[in-house]
Amino acid sequence: MLQEVHVGHKFLADYQSVVVRPLIEEIRELAEGLKGARVLHINATSFGGGVAEILYTLVPLMRDVGLDAEWRIIMAEQEFYEGTKITHNALQGNAIGLDETQKRIYEKNNRLTSESLGKGFDFIVVHDPQPLLLRHYAGDLGAKWIWRCHIDTSTPNQEVADYLLPYIQHYDTALFTLNDYVFKGLDIPIKVIAPAIDPLSTKNMALSPEDADYVVSQFGVEPDRPLLLQISRFDPWKDPLGVIDAYKIVKKEFASVRLALVGSMATDDPEGWSFFTSTVEHAGDDSDVLILSNLNNVGNLEVNAFQSRADVIIQKSIREGFGLTISEGLWKAKPTIGGNVGGIPQQITDGESGFLVDSVEQCAEKCMWTLDHPKEAKIMGRAGKEHVRANYLTPRLLRDYLKLFTELKG
Repeated sequence: MLQEVHVGHKFLADYQSVVVRPLIEEIRELAEGLKGARVLHINATSFGGGVAEILYTLVPLMRDVGLDAEWRIIMAEQEFYEGTKITHNALQGNAIGLDETQKRIYEKNNRLTSESLGKGFDFIVVHDPQPLLLRHYAGDLGAKWIWRCHIDTSTPNQEVADYLLPYIQHYDTALFTLNDYVFKGLDIPIKVIAPAIDPLSTKNMALSPEDADYVVSQFGVEPDRPLLLQISRFDPWKDPLGVIDAYKIVKKEFASVRLALVGSMATDDPEGWSFFTSTVEHAGDDSDVLILSNLNNVGNLEVNAFQSRADVIIQKSIREGFGLTISEGLWKAKPTIGGNVGGIPQQITDGESGFLVDSVEQCAEKCMWTLDHPKEAKIMGRAGKEHVRANYLTPRLLRDYLKLFTELKG
């Protein structure tokens, strides 16, 4: 079945203070030709990941400019999510693929879900592998179908990629974050569109230093000690264990430094709990390592406060489709260190708006440089914020979708 996700209201006019006027005008002009168009977004979870965060803003903004947009999530048995997590990892290069039983569960749940779709949509946007097979089982339903891949598929497990490829071919177009992610052999129209963050959301709105200090103090973070921070799911691809190892190196030079690892447990990530446990075990009994999740009442405001308070923001990913936490950190004008993978180099210009690293040792070195050079780090943070303003805010993403819908309609 598909369950509707209820979203609040967003107004494009509110973004005039953070993006340039020509972009707002272009959006309104494109929307005029799409008034009343029915748009359905489908993914696997309403919280705990970047896709959900994007849709909580994108869907209401589409409504504000005149489209009839809605968002639904696929609801399935636990075995389905266990299989789709294997699929996700395989598409990012893991050697373990799907067995025949897992394929049957995957296909069965997509087939049953397709029966609840209904007709009347002009555009159906399917996000990531979990609901990918819906187009195959539902038929076109009179709509233009778009598959949006948010993950790094540059070096996929070829067996899994070959299994999914015929299903992707049914779509009218496919969206990827980078050209390098496009499946080999895919011969439908392709678009490259980067994700974006909402600068007015609770997670990204401006917080005063006093407010940020107050919020993080509730979790035992002292205002006068340097703080390293990684915000991400507890996932081996995000390498929180490597972040802990880098912190241990930094601590030899900066004895007062603390590390916070803050993540969210998502319903479509059954591996999250076991890796959360592995992360806690890797930290050992070091009381200066703080490991938190949404189950500790860490929501968007708290994430904002941690990012606003941090001295260094890290996203030491081994694989990363894009890494919205990079743009979030840069938007707070914070010096940001990211793994030199996937979509992270799109956001960080190495040495200008942050640092790109390939190892634990490099991560530690750049953390120590940042702590040692606060003036230079502040300049880098400002440069990063302007880069995000120009490229990675939600109005730009809205514009890109409207352009795509206009092309498909034509």
